[in-house]
Amino acid sequence: MDDFNSETDSDYTSYWRDWFISSRGNEYFCEIDEEYLTDRFNLTGLNTEVQYYQYALDLVTDVFDLDCDDDMRESIEKSARHLYGLVHARYIVTTRGLAKMLEKYKKGDFGKCPRVMCDQQPLLPMGQSDVSNTSPVKLFCAKCEDLYNPKSSRHASIDGAYFGTSFHNILFQVYPAFIPPKTQRRYEPRVFGFRVHAAAALGRWQAEQRESMKDRLKQARVETGFEEEDEELESEEDVDDEMDAGPEAFEHGAVPQQQ
Repeated sequence: MDDFNSETDSDYTSYWRDWFISSRGNEYFCEIDEEYLTDRFNLTGLNTEVQYYQYALDLVTDVFDLDCDDDMRESIEKSARHLYGLVHARYIVTTRGLAKMLEKYKKGDFGKCPRVMCDQQPLLPMGQSDVSNTSPVKLFCAKCEDLYNPKSSRHASIDGAYFGTSFHNILFQVYPAFIPPKTQRRYEPRVFGFRVHAAAALGRWQAEQRESMKDRLKQARVETGFEEEDEELESEEDVDDEMDAGPEAFEHGAVPQQQ
């Protein structure tokens, strides 16, 4: 906003979308095509959700020419940002919008999953509600299928409704080649190389539930996607079973020999 205060009205309105996209904190947004913004069908219903709707639309589409004071202009600017966000949620599920967001996803513009086992899997922004002012944007990891908060406070304050609840799922339906392989890898707490009993018991229960689910999928002739990883886990579990025999020796004061 400050960048435009010293400019003329013409300069102020000539590059609004370029300014918005390039502003710090707006890196999650893609640029909406002008023809999409000028098609009133795509804006259906937004006039009841945005204050100063027509002025805000004029500002976003670079035809704003109202002579107003600074307070009024700031209110219109706020409404323009809100309008752009609401239209953005609709645009990114179109063919053009998905393609633009895919490019940002491939470049890692939305960040990488902080979970170590996900090996820097790129994230996607998403909302937990399609209603504005309900919850801030979250980041979805397609590998562990969990949600994370953005690292930057600028991003954490973005309304989740500007991305919606369906965008990330639609993107992977349209571009299935970018669905990452699922992983069963998980951290296991250990003390001197031995699994902690409580955590190990919970892990075994979770593993049993997972195996039961995979058996049901196999019976339904649905690929689990874990076939190759299962072979690797079987060999690792054989080693773990040998080590788990160690605590009994500890009770008698014996110390396992180092290999």
